[in-house]
Amino acid sequence: MKIENIQVNHMTEPLGFDLSNLKIEFTLDTDKNLAVQKKLEIKNVDKTVYQTDWQDYNNNYFEPDFELIPRTEYELTISVKSDSEEVSATSTFETGKMSEPFSGKWIGSADKDIPNTLLKRDLNLTKDVKKARIYMTGLGVYELNINDKKVGDELLAPGSTNYDYLVQVQTYDVTSDFVQGNNSIEISLGDGWYKGNLGFDGGKDKIYGDQQRAIFELHLEYTDGSTEIVNSDDQWLTTAGKVTKSAIYYGEDLDDTIVPENWTKVSVLDYPTDVLADRLSLPLKVQEYLPAKELIKTPKDEQVVDFGQNQAGLIEFYNREPKGTKITIQVGEILQQGNFYRDNLREARAAFTYISDGTEKWVRPHFTYFGYRYIKVSGNTKPLQKDDFKAAVVYSDMKMTGALKTDKPLINRLFENVQWSQKSNFFDVPTDCPQRDERLGWTGDADIFSNTSTYNMNVYAFFKKYAKDMKIEQDHHDGMLTMYAPSLHVDEGGAAIWGDASTIIPWNMYEKYGDTAILKQNYSSMKGWVDWISKNVEKAGTGLWTGSFQFGDWLSLDSENPAVPNGKTDEDFIASVYYYYSSSIVAAAAKVLGNDEDYQTYKNLCDDIKKNILKEYITETGRVAIDTQTAYALTLYFNLVPENLKSRVVKDLVARLKKDNDHLQTGFVGTPFLCQVLSENGQHALATKIFLNEDYPSWLYAVKLGATTIWERWNSVMSDGSMNPEGMNSLNHYSIGAIMEWAYKFVLGLRKQDNGYQTVYLEPEFDYRLKHISGHYASSYGDLKVKYDLETDDKHTIAAVIDVPFGQTVKLTLPRVGKEIVVDGQTVTDKTITLTVGHHEISYIPTQDYIGRYSTEAKLLNITADKELFDKIKTITHELDMFNDPTNVERLGQMSIPEANKLFPFINIPENEMKQITDTLVSTPVLSEREG
Repeated sequence: MKIENIQVNHMTEPLGFDLSNLKIEFTLDTDKNLAVQKKLEIKNVDKTVYQTDWQDYNNNYFEPDFELIPRTEYELTISVKSDSEEVSATSTFETGKMSEPFSGKWIGSADKDIPNTLLKRDLNLTKDVKKARIYMTGLGVYELNINDKKVGDELLAPGSTNYDYLVQVQTYDVTSDFVQGNNSIEISLGDGWYKGNLGFDGGKDKIYGDQQRAIFELHLEYTDGSTEIVNSDDQWLTTAGKVTKSAIYYGEDLDDTIVPENWTKVSVLDYPTDVLADRLSLPLKVQEYLPAKELIKTPKDEQVVDFGQNQAGLIEFYNREPKGTKITIQVGEILQQGNFYRDNLREARAAFTYISDGTEKWVRPHFTYFGYRYIKVSGNTKPLQKDDFKAAVVYSDMKMTGALKTDKPLINRLFENVQWSQKSNFFDVPTDCPQRDERLGWTGDADIFSNTSTYNMNVYAFFKKYAKDMKIEQDHHDGMLTMYAPSLHVDEGGAAIWGDASTIIPWNMYEKYGDTAILKQNYSSMKGWVDWISKNVEKAGTGLWTGSFQFGDWLSLDSENPAVPNGKTDEDFIASVYYYYSSSIVAAAAKVLGNDEDYQTYKNLCDDIKKNILKEYITETGRVAIDTQTAYALTLYFNLVPENLKSRVVKDLVARLKKDNDHLQTGFVGTPFLCQVLSENGQHALATKIFLNEDYPSWLYAVKLGATTIWERWNSVMSDGSMNPEGMNSLNHYSIGAIMEWAYKFVLGLRKQDNGYQTVYLEPEFDYRLKHISGHYASSYGDLKVKYDLETDDKHTIAAVIDVPFGQTVKLTLPRVGKEIVVDGQTVTDKTITLTVGHHEISYIPTQDYIGRYSTEAKLLNITADKELFDKIKTITHELDMFNDPTNVERLGQMSIPEANKLFPFINIPENEMKQITDTLVSTPVLSEREG
């Protein structure tokens, strides 16, 4: 028995974070189903400030309620005991400045146009340091060095916020960085998101301010018990650094031949300090390095390095060039006709130039980042070496928690692509893309992907910070949420889905992690959003959300005008559905937080909206007025029709898909839900078919064309390998990667959970095309591992292996279960099996096997490709002999045999022969089954 993975507010040993609403979780590692008790003690130095008695282990967390003190380290001890054993484990957390005012002052250079402001202070320490903490921040972005060594491994601090209202303070433990005697402290500043160029159409400079600056406090505690505070004040010096230009889109120019000199006294600046607050942002760090895969000499004689993976972060290279050599590195996502390509980056320069000082060393930029797979190198005087380049992959500091694997390599690559796009765009805020002149916290993209993201990574703290970004914008826009947060002083917004991120993201995080802190933080803004819509609805007088600007089903494929990306689904319908959904979320959040009056108010509101939607868009018999995949998907996903009418909507959706050749036509709105509603409503085989399509439009279309991340468009790259000429075209955009939620929920079976995965409802759906499925999800209780194998013998036995961590209960419901199922060697008859801690092996013979067989709807294209099957059919009838000709198959092969028989007067298959054909089809395994 061992205590592991102690988390404080979903972080490990947080230092200087906003620690309001404390929640302490832990994993108990044991394979025994023990009756245990738990206990928590929290100390400040040697004084106990909080302690529980021994209590029954009903869950794996504590929610201590006591008053935190600024700048204080707390040690926590969790103890667990059984009848035979007692174990303990310790961890720490430490508060930042909290509400304590800063004694340091904002400082900077009198020259506002310096691209890289350096701030320096020498410090002579005559005593031994026992404890040292720095509380500081800088604008736009900064790096802190003590004695010429960078402090910590965080990049681009303090992150991206609306700096008018929130500037985050970082806390550093620098106890081991100082020496007795002379020390130097240096802060290096760049423009970043604060002062650098950002936004559309070339962007704007100085959105939030026009002067680089920093504020700093060093709190020293000496071994003799004395203390000292060193502040940012007029004792500091300043000059220009080696970075001659930098910005997020621009990249960076770094001149290592510059020797900083001409140090002058800093200017003490009169900027407000009331916007300073302890951090919420998880630090941006290098999470892994990718080696260069290949050096390429292109047809245009360019020197290109391929890292084999599209991603976001920094470029690091080993400098071997003589002093004064200028190296230029540009980035791109794809090659075109074998040549370097970067046109889809639009106005973003996205380059790194370096002037060598002649020293052999690793070099990187400091105040920017890039999205890329390929780099083009120019200016070098020595031949490039592959080992001299590495891609530093950067994203917010979150642990990976889940993964999926099947027996199909293309599917596995798709899942990897989803995770890579999440890594690339979970960059302090959930950005739309990491490469071009955008990289903004688009609310709609984050909304539709937020559920998927929770399976792949521990994202609670990440989204709590982003929820704060959204709340800040809403607080200054009368409840309306801007299109992206932070807003960059752009006031446009208030569209469905994009604005509904204000309710959906906090609610999704609460549902997945069981932590109310994000609801408490954002409850007022969740209400504010719904109230803002209601004001607009009152003006329209319909009880529905109509007549406002909407993005619609963004980038869907069913638009009558392909140049219009909003899609065919009625925008007012989409808006009204989300008005209903957000109202229901606010009602549910009010209930969770104990606000009965608000619960009733918003419950009544969502009931009224639903009635109005039904009145306007859905008949009493369940016919949906809008014949699009997205309209049907929304109707089913949000339970707009009574249970007895769902089958009608499902039938109409299946018919719509058949008209669309069983290929998706959905955009940002419908895509996350289409396969989910099919699998939820008895159409898992059709959902799987759509998921497994390999031609355009499909998820695997991109994989087959070599994608290593998710694309913005279904056809960001055309079938011939050329880039889609549309100006808005990113090859690293997680939105339609939301399909991975369907795979976690219906293929692996992680359908529902309660109380942060204390109870998991495991309900997979099986399909013959995915015979081997495995995956895992690591919650705060530990790692739940699941594996399924179909058709393991000639009895069509299904085998499952499930490893359940301690404290978690799995309610397992398997499909097509007969009278018996073998669980860990014992025969049981329960339809739902309860599993607790340990390794479980399960097997059963399904009531109907999962071998795929042809149906009457099978296309002639596939039937004729299966020579054995087609030969059987030709023994029944010669009416289909025309399809011996490949030309006819190519022209007419999309039809089924019944369709061809009905449509063409020269094909006349009698009813008795049609029955024989049907019997042959439904008894014949599909070709891929017989081959595999």
